[in-house]
Amino acid sequence: MKKKWTSCLALLLASGLAIAGCGNAEQQNAQAPKEHESYAGSGPLTINPNIPDLPVQDIGPNGEKAVSAKSLKLTEEELQKIKDGNYTAAIVMHYSGTDYMTAAVNAMKNTFEKMGIKVVAVTDAQFKAEKQVSDIETVLAKKPDIMISVPVDAVSTAGAYKKAVAQGVKLVFMDGAAEGLVPGKDYISIVSGDNYGNGAVAADIMAEKLGGKGKVGIVYHDVNFFVTKNRSDAFEARIKEKYPGIEIVAKGGITDPNKGEEVASAMLTRHTDIDGIFAPWDVPAEGVMAAARTAGRNDLIVTTVDLGTNVALSIASDGIVRGLGAQLPYDQGVAQAILAGYALLGKEAPAYVASPAIKVTKENVLESWKLIYGADAPKSVQDALKK
Repeated sequence: MKKKWTSCLALLLASGLAIAGCGNAEQQNAQAPKEHESYAGSGPLTINPNIPDLPVQDIGPNGEKAVSAKSLKLTEEELQKIKDGNYTAAIVMHYSGTDYMTAAVNAMKNTFEKMGIKVVAVTDAQFKAEKQVSDIETVLAKKPDIMISVPVDAVSTAGAYKKAVAQGVKLVFMDGAAEGLVPGKDYISIVSGDNYGNGAVAADIMAEKLGGKGKVGIVYHDVNFFVTKNRSDAFEARIKEKYPGIEIVAKGGITDPNKGEEVASAMLTRHTDIDGIFAPWDVPAEGVMAAARTAGRNDLIVTTVDLGTNVALSIASDGIVRGLGAQLPYDQGVAQAILAGYALLGKEAPAYVASPAIKVTKENVLESWKLIYGADAPKSVQDALKK
């Protein structure tokens, strides 16, 4: 099952840089609300106090210990100093069009607005490193003071980010840093969810739904992308360490988020007795769902990471996706903007900031949506839970 942004992707490939282009059109169609209710009002800028104080298992790409996003703060005096600077920012994303990405980008935009920072560009690399390099170079011509970005590939994009550093841009990374860049020197910080924790949560849910016994497959993201590798590694490690009655019988890689169906179909054909499949986030998980339906395997159990509308519907209706580990995209977006403020003020920042993994199952899907997106779940999800 492909996302609606597939057609948009084809258009963008032909037209080049997507600054406020199709990515934004898709965001308008997404279910994630524009603003999180926990961030309404004025006063000091802090992270949502309702985030649970759960331990974070993840470490940064250079072995950094995670600092809680809840420790970040800008005072009213600091906010005024930032406003007086008339700064600009660019948001250079790896892809867009999902509830998760919509929430993250909206959080950055809303928080920058409160900080008096003008957003001059939002780009979508469609998970292509060469596209992101081009995006960065085009954005640098706008001379932003700040850049928040998710490197598609830590190695092949590094040169472009080094150009940004040389230009004096304050860099805040989301999910992982470009290779060869040093925290506190070349970039301010990395903000992420607990990706290892989310992979482990997905494994725990899989084991729970299988009753501790069965055969499972892993659809993994076959690119040099720090966070998705952490999720799949954690899922596999957790199954092997904690659930001896569950056997991992197949693994298949994707480089395109829309290839989940293709890889899962091959897996189901080769292993007709497979009981469950893990996918690294909700978009490829939707493809696994489609493959299962085509194969007549509505009994297949799928777990994943990130709470989007379609997987939430499946969870609420006892469908193929039975649960997942969720990040907090809006809160992470706010954290990235706050850290950009730290850089502008010359305020010391932690090298790696994370939010905890949230376990989402049918029992708490509505409460989890409210925590993650700051608004009630879509009516379709609420209605599915009532049936």
